[in-house]
Amino acid sequence: MPGVTVEEAVLFTDPARAEVDMVFQFEHVALDMVGDKWHPKPLRLLDLKASFGRWQAALADVGWNSLYWDNHDQPRAVSRFGDDSPRFRRDSATCLATLLHLHRGTPYVYQGEEIGMANYPFAGIDDFRDVESINHFASAMLAGQDPAQVLPAMLRMSRDNARTPVQWDATESAGFSTGKPWLAVNPDSTEWNAAAQRTDPTSVLAHYRRLIALRHENRVVALGDFTMLVPDHEQVYAFTRRLGAQTLLVVCNVSGTPQPLGALLPEAVDAELVLGNLPIADAAVLAPWEARVLRPA
Repeated sequence: MPGVTVEEAVLFTDPARAEVDMVFQFEHVALDMVGDKWHPKPLRLLDLKASFGRWQAALADVGWNSLYWDNHDQPRAVSRFGDDSPRFRRDSATCLATLLHLHRGTPYVYQGEEIGMANYPFAGIDDFRDVESINHFASAMLAGQDPAQVLPAMLRMSRDNARTPVQWDATESAGFSTGKPWLAVNPDSTEWNAAAQRTDPTSVLAHYRRLIALRHENRVVALGDFTMLVPDHEQVYAFTRRLGAQTLLVVCNVSGTPQPLGALLPEAVDAELVLGNLPIADAAVLAPWEARVLRPA
């Protein structure tokens, strides 16, 4: 439902009206662009909090929302909202997953997201297949624009990023096909693939399994109330989920720098760890891209 408002979403998903079970809205995937996707800008965490928080609040009593980072029209989440560098790719992919899946709503996992698939390293316009991207480039050239100014936005935002073959293993074509795929396989598939992650307890895939299990095993994750914390902090995304006597505190460092936790949320320091994406080196400090799901004392 592109352009749907929270007020409309409440009506559409109100069980009493018997229309639809949930909305798939697009507000948050327009936060990192100026006017259109071909003019991207860095995402401000404060904008994301405001958007997610508004939807959580509006649909708290009536209605239901979908939760997603990726789909077939969006670039890869770890490249867009996280950090796909070798140092932080795994950690940012699992941090983003934790942040999203602990919200109230129905989470979606887009193909390859669960193994941390990243944007494709396009070398030039000949690597693209998406008609939207190709037409945009052609129009820009007719308008006299410099290819060096047009291509960076395409590399970052083209739909082709989400449409490369799923990376099943390290074989030719990543185990996706014995023929020639429509789009080339990402060269990083020799390292980033499902086969390599299936038996690795520290992998992105293993973390997604734990997140999904947590939602199935704890009703507070699926049905609990949502309260945003520290809404004005520019690096830490934190909130609580409550259902009856159960409370979970979620803290996520959405940045590549350590964040002091003791002064910000002291109740998080001594809380019981339910699920984390990194070993805790210091309970009072969130490591870069660290996410913790906690049970307060």
